[in-house]
Amino acid sequence: MPKVLKEIRTTGSTYFNLSPAELIEQSLERNEGKLTSTGALMADTGKFTGRSPKDRFIVLDEKTEKSVWWGDINIPFDSKKFDQLAEKMKYFLSQKDLFIRDVYAGADPNHRLKIRVYNTLAWHNLFCHNMFIRPEKDELKSFEPDFTIICAPEFQADPALDGTRNSNFAILNLSKRMILIGGTAYAGEMKKGIFSVLNFLLPHEKGILSMHCSANIGKSGDTAIFFGLSGTGKTTLSADPNRNLIGDDEHGWTDSGIFNFEGGCYAKVIDLSREKEPEIWDAIRFGAIVENTRFMPGSREVDYANKSVTENTRTAYPIHHISNAKIPSLGGIPKNIFFLTADAFGVIPPISKLNKSQAMYHFISGYTAKVAGTEMGVTEPKLTFSACFGAAFLPLHPATYASLFGEKMEKQEVNVWLINTGWTGGPYGIGSRMKLSYTRAMISAALEDKLEQVSFEKHPIFGFQMPKTCEGVPSEILNPRNTWKNPEDYDLQAKDLAESFVKNFEQFKDYATPDIMEGAPILG
Repeated sequence: MPKVLKEIRTTGSTYFNLSPAELIEQSLERNEGKLTSTGALMADTGKFTGRSPKDRFIVLDEKTEKSVWWGDINIPFDSKKFDQLAEKMKYFLSQKDLFIRDVYAGADPNHRLKIRVYNTLAWHNLFCHNMFIRPEKDELKSFEPDFTIICAPEFQADPALDGTRNSNFAILNLSKRMILIGGTAYAGEMKKGIFSVLNFLLPHEKGILSMHCSANIGKSGDTAIFFGLSGTGKTTLSADPNRNLIGDDEHGWTDSGIFNFEGGCYAKVIDLSREKEPEIWDAIRFGAIVENTRFMPGSREVDYANKSVTENTRTAYPIHHISNAKIPSLGGIPKNIFFLTADAFGVIPPISKLNKSQAMYHFISGYTAKVAGTEMGVTEPKLTFSACFGAAFLPLHPATYASLFGEKMEKQEVNVWLINTGWTGGPYGIGSRMKLSYTRAMISAALEDKLEQVSFEKHPIFGFQMPKTCEGVPSEILNPRNTWKNPEDYDLQAKDLAESFVKNFEQFKDYATPDIMEGAPILG
């Protein structure tokens, strides 16, 4: 049995590395959740049904002062205030029952992080069992953590005394290698906290590119990566029955290949059905968690259409619940990379090939569009740019990640494709959503090298190459201008979108190399 950190002592009970069955039993006894008809545990996250980005901080000290990309995303926190808050939390925990778990982040043994998690909720400890990599029993005997997470949703900070913005907080201390989380029961704060840590340590200290992406591998060993923001189809398109899933969200790219940071999947389940997402549907069984969902009346069957708590309903399950998961979660050097965007303006082609400059430019841009219903207050299409397709989790400047991306892309000869899973034939409200069957056919054609033999044409504004033909896809949709009733309207819309790209990129111009700037759209 591992020793509790000297700083954390409790008069309550301590539970070390319980099995899923034991944690579920504890959760039910403590009224933390209920069992669903499939055996999954249903739990609520309370007031917070998502992350709280404005209440997430990084401690400002010698290690971080000149390396972290400070601003609205990475908000500095005083180191003395952190020590003060840590002591208050430790005192708070001294009379609580604690669930303690030792886990890894990183499937590559050469680059993994050893983590010890302290939870006050049993279901949170099950979440960590599912989402991180589970050590073997013999590995636990000598386990010494590199990083510690303390997560106590019941603990409320006093902003006036503790230096937080509100009573809830998530604070990363990269020097003391600790994450403090309080005032929120949203389990994703733990997962994304460690992702942010790896996004600092791996590029900054090891020259490894950390990525917010999904990945799969074909039967011949060819690895593919999928970047995309929420609503672009990243999870759906990487869950391919003909390929093995490496991971659905977080990966690292070394000189020898890629590796998953996680040991599980954290997927949205709003409107989930077996027909649309069979792999995810079947993964929600005993040991899995469903968050903020509700039952069908008079049953224990989950009503996945129910949005009464939040649209951000989720499931967390270990990756081996996916029948075609690749275990261990490692892949070779990527052969194809897909940038997914849900373009609500009908401008971006359904598939196009990018050169190195365009790939770096679009990687830094991280474009998609939100439409009505995807977020509160959104009533018309809204442009969204998130650097490197994951700005919320990047402690370093986006140019750091883009430079690493460009180096690896050039050195390892990777194909980069831009895929529009959004609208065609006009903008949202006029055009129609790209058919999933067409998108799958285009991705399959790229993966199987079928596009190597076809002719391409250059987009006049964005400059990327659009195939003229693709097996299983009507040729008339491959050039988006041809799908609009009035092609001149398309030209105006394309120019407007290109101007938005240029305006967004102003914040990166001082850091971007001429090579990157060559990938910008042409407005002349």
